[in-house]
Amino acid sequence: MAFTLLTVAQVLVLRWLDPPATSFMAGRQLSVLLGDDERSLRLDYRWRNLERISPQLPLAVVAAEDQRFPAHHGFDLEAMKKAYHGNQRGRKIRGGSTISQQLAKNLFLWSGRSYLRKGLEAWYTFWIELLWPKRRILEVYVNVVEFGDGVYGVEAAAQRYFGKPAVRLSRSEAARLAAVLPSPRKYSARKPGPYVQRRARAIERQMRGLGGTSYLSGCCRE
Repeated sequence: MAFTLLTVAQVLVLRWLDPPATSFMAGRQLSVLLGDDERSLRLDYRWRNLERISPQLPLAVVAAEDQRFPAHHGFDLEAMKKAYHGNQRGRKIRGGSTISQQLAKNLFLWSGRSYLRKGLEAWYTFWIELLWPKRRILEVYVNVVEFGDGVYGVEAAAQRYFGKPAVRLSRSEAARLAAVLPSPRKYSARKPGPYVQRRARAIERQMRGLGGTSYLSGCCRE
């Protein structure tokens, strides 16, 4: 009972309170302090409300990470099934985790793989979807997800890589940021290699295929 009340309270308060940090940020800082990560790390995290972010960026993230985001309730069973069968065949298939699941992990949990973490991820995802509107889920996600080594949120990424605020991001810039999300410490939005360039072009095509920014108007309007 106490666990349920504590975790529900964690989720509920963040419906209105912008998170000052996430468990992933704290974990990264701890690894530096303990010497597990030899790089010195200064986190760049700048919150921006969704209306101060170019609508191209949320669309790019949805096109890249979770195209059924407006319709599902936290779990995309079709994508999970596809990812499972792909992994069974030895092919790495992305798309098994929804934006809501990724947000639950980033906010409250830790990196790595275990049945315990996946169970807690599902638990937090359920409550996030139940207690938050879709607009809030997307707003928090684009503000806390890592776009580069120690660069958290779209405002920090836009300033760091393009020298402009997030509200002025173009479609191609938004697609390039979304393209690095699989491995933001490996791939660069500032100097995109062949993989990021190809993926960014594919994301742009998917953005157009979804119908542009109107695709999210039904679930994410104010």
